[in-house]
Amino acid sequence: MKKNVILIPGIVSILVLVTVQAYIIGQIWGQKDELFQIKYRQMAIEALEYYEEELRINGFDTALYMVDYYSSVVLQSNEFASASIDEIDYLNNLIIQEVRNILNEHQYLSELLSGYFVNHGFDGDLTTHIAINKFELIKEENSHTVYINREDLTGRAYKSKILVTQFINEDNHHRISFNFYIDVADKQAIILGEMLISMFMSILSIVVVVVIFIVAYHNLTEERRLSDLKTDFINNMTHELKTPLSTITVASKTLEFEKVINDRDKIIETARMIGKQSVSLNQLINLILEISIWERTEFEPEMKQMAVGTVLTDIVDSFRAGYREVATINSRISLEGLTIKADVTYFTTMINNLLLNAVRYSPENPMIDIKAYSNGREVIINITDNGIGIDKSHQKLIFEKFYRVSHGDIHKTKGLGLGLYYVSRIAASHGGRVELDSQPGKGSTFTVILPLNSN
Repeated sequence: MKKNVILIPGIVSILVLVTVQAYIIGQIWGQKDELFQIKYRQMAIEALEYYEEELRINGFDTALYMVDYYSSVVLQSNEFASASIDEIDYLNNLIIQEVRNILNEHQYLSELLSGYFVNHGFDGDLTTHIAINKFELIKEENSHTVYINREDLTGRAYKSKILVTQFINEDNHHRISFNFYIDVADKQAIILGEMLISMFMSILSIVVVVVIFIVAYHNLTEERRLSDLKTDFINNMTHELKTPLSTITVASKTLEFEKVINDRDKIIETARMIGKQSVSLNQLINLILEISIWERTEFEPEMKQMAVGTVLTDIVDSFRAGYREVATINSRISLEGLTIKADVTYFTTMINNLLLNAVRYSPENPMIDIKAYSNGREVIINITDNGIGIDKSHQKLIFEKFYRVSHGDIHKTKGLGLGLYYVSRIAASHGGRVELDSQPGKGSTFTVILPLNSN
């Protein structure tokens, strides 16, 4: 819930930023598009004025002549003269379509504009469009207005095109009004090129904000996790320290009783209890001190040639003897004649910690299998238990200092969260590593891998 208090406002802020940046980019695009149209329209108008003044042409001279000739043919046709009302509508569509075709096929204004644009450093790849506003056939003093499809008019189909000019022409057999549009083929690419810096800055600002948020959120989460680990460690350490201290305190007070003073066996039993708890307390304190020293200095074990098979067999036999009534321990050690460079004390501690964890986290009838062999380059030691297992979400974290799974049966087991951290540090100091394969409810396999020629 605490994470959501930070995460949700952060995501909302990023979405607001993205929305604002998208709106700004849209506004800039609109302005660029409008300026683009103004610039090209102004250049087109200048081109028209130049050709009309210098060459006395407008680019539609031939086309309009052809339209007038076509109009005279239509007016003289018997089909048009004797057409009914329904047939007139049909003929109107044919007439306007043919007029549009003539204007498009016989105009050369697009070529003139393209050449003019290129000469002035503009893009000359143009597409032209013609929208007929009005067309009339003239016969003597009468005229016949041809129906125009409203979709041709400027307010609809040609809204995104650049209006160059409107032509109005009257000849012997027709009157016509039409708009001439151009569309630059690379218009989007040109506008995009002009906006690259703005878009880059917008995207960069979003990326920077997102990265800062992710880093801040990760740091905050990590700080909270470390704080929780620290709290758990203090609670566990307090519990671990109080247990032997309480036992020692109770045992020492027991020695004050008259019955105990006069009972030699009771005194010896109590003394042994005090000694055992003192050893546990001393081991706990030494472990914490060693971890503290590792953090301040470079850990350098005392490396010597070691018959790994013999040492591992001794460790397993010793552990089996101590836990014979608690767990069933099977071993298959195939390391005869192999030696590695290792610190015997730390190697022993590493294996004992893994064996002890296997017993601790197997609540009923612990079954532990130890398999050791070599692949020619490394020594591989597998320690498998039938315990409660570890969920995947915790498997990458259990080798961190103070980390303990915070739910389920594992939480009921004593410990400071230093055992597996200790194991991983020892393996790393020997040039090796520790791997884990585990499934909840099906047990775990810890694999220690050490190089045969470890320095």
